[in-house]
Amino acid sequence: MSTRRDEKKFRILHCLRAPVGGLFRHVCDLAKVQSDAGHAVGVLCADTPNDAMTLERIDDLERSCVLDVSRIALGRMPGISDVKALIATSEKIKTLNPNILHGHGAKGGLLARFAISTDPVARIYTPHGGTVHYAPRSLAGIVFGVAERVMMARTDGLIFESHFARSVFAERVGYLPDNTCVVHNGLLPSEFEPVTNQSDQADFLFLGEIRELKGIYTLLEAVARIAASRKITLNIAGDGPDMDAFRSAILSRGLTGSINLLGKRPARDAFAGARAVIMPSHRDSFPYVALEVAAAGKPLIATSTGGIPEIFGPFADRLLEPGNVDALACEMTRFLNHPFEFSQDALSLHEHVKRQFSTAVMADRISQVYVIANEGRLSLDAAPTAFPPRTSLDGAE
Repeated sequence: MSTRRDEKKFRILHCLRAPVGGLFRHVCDLAKVQSDAGHAVGVLCADTPNDAMTLERIDDLERSCVLDVSRIALGRMPGISDVKALIATSEKIKTLNPNILHGHGAKGGLLARFAISTDPVARIYTPHGGTVHYAPRSLAGIVFGVAERVMMARTDGLIFESHFARSVFAERVGYLPDNTCVVHNGLLPSEFEPVTNQSDQADFLFLGEIRELKGIYTLLEAVARIAASRKITLNIAGDGPDMDAFRSAILSRGLTGSINLLGKRPARDAFAGARAVIMPSHRDSFPYVALEVAAAGKPLIATSTGGIPEIFGPFADRLLEPGNVDALACEMTRFLNHPFEFSQDALSLHEHVKRQFSTAVMADRISQVYVIANEGRLSLDAAPTAFPPRTSLDGAE
């Protein structure tokens, strides 16, 4: 009996830089589902960081990787270290013999598309929004734009996690090859289970990287305005390059009694400690946090930037203007006054996300990309895609 095309099993090597954040989370979920489907999966990533949470996640990932988790020296910005990383990746390819190289993020895309393979291999790239966060006229934006155009010739499949990222990438790079499609991120079934709330919950939670483009200072100003007239509590879970400056800003505004810095916490543990979640991002791509909050059934106050409107779908009119302190403070106050209304909205968003965003759908669509790329076909989406309006990323860091 002939084997159906979608039953083909692959040897897949996922390449990325740092094993942190939403990109790593995506790779971990994808590797698990692909392994469960019978594919042989491996992951190659940078040898830092090595904090306890990262090491625990890598140990868990290794259970899904019969091709192992390999770690190499790989810096954030372009440099001579990239040559050494390409050599190390090429050596791994000789040992593992994958027929799919899937690069995630700018550095992962470099390794997947320029590492040497003596055997036929399909080279797949998912930008994950990384390059679109650089202003097009900045030095980094110019360098990454030129590099992406060069590497398009070695790209057998191009996958975006949102229509937003696809449209911005096309604008920055100048064109998209025919073998391009959008595959939204998905969640595991267990993530749609309700969270068991703690008894001493804060009013709000911010969960994510502590940096300006995530809207942390807009949030700080909104909290200060509310705290001037009533009690408010906010948990901050995460770390990042602006942590020291942010901590100083909390102190200078006299908000240490309102804001609690938790450090890095697993998402669902952090959700349990707050009544609602805030995502005040100025610029974003397709954040996992928004999916996770909705899946957990928690009220979510977020901004209309990047792919977030795609997550909210029919409820996108609830989203706020990025950087608008007045709107954010007003919405937070409305939650404090009418929490039941927000809880009902959270249930509606939960059902929408449960229908539309699963790891099963995500992995199946990505498998189709692999099959088409492996067969050398050129077109994934025959019909042109209509892109939703987007917030400009000009000026992004």
